[in-house]
Amino acid sequence: MKLFHASQTPGIRVLEPRCSSHGRPLVYFSDCRENTLVYLSNAVEKFCRETGLPPQASYYKWGSYGFTKEGLLCLEEYWPDATLETYGGEAGYVYTVETEKAQPLSEIPHAFVSEEAVEVTACEFVPDALAALKQAEQAGKLALRSYAENTPEKLQWIEENIRREYEKTDEFPYYQEFLKAKFRLF
Repeated sequence: MKLFHASQTPGIRVLEPRCSSHGRPLVYFSDCRENTLVYLSNAVEKFCRETGLPPQASYYKWGSYGFTKEGLLCLEEYWPDATLETYGGEAGYVYTVETEKAQPLSEIPHAFVSEEAVEVTACEFVPDALAALKQAEQAGKLALRSYAENTPEKLQWIEENIRREYEKTDEFPYYQEFLKAKFRLF
């Protein structure tokens, strides 16, 4: 089965399981190349880099996306110009694998995981993640939702969830700094 994985790390030959926020070492993939484009940049890591915070071994993962009823990835802006700020000018790589080791994640459309290392069969350099996301949207392969498209109910939901996120992430001070800067709720 042909699957895709995106990273800012160049030259990966073998994708190895890593611990994510789920606490289990896995390699994550999608059978839809465009769904991996959101992983070409992490808003928290980019914020830390741009504000001069010391580098960390790993960063809290930020992902303001969901899926439409049809299973299309929908990247949503939770603050004005979030997509531009997060992806503009960011380069990365989309890695291709051919494997039968990956198992589908039933709760996430087009997502797969492997507990075993998987050899990379191809690599595509993406010079600008924002341009790639816009191209994918124009091709109808994902949806981009601007901050201005949020309903009052959605804005309230965002605020409530960001407050909860802040309260439950004491062990991630950089993530809390990011939330304070982007949402000005604290």
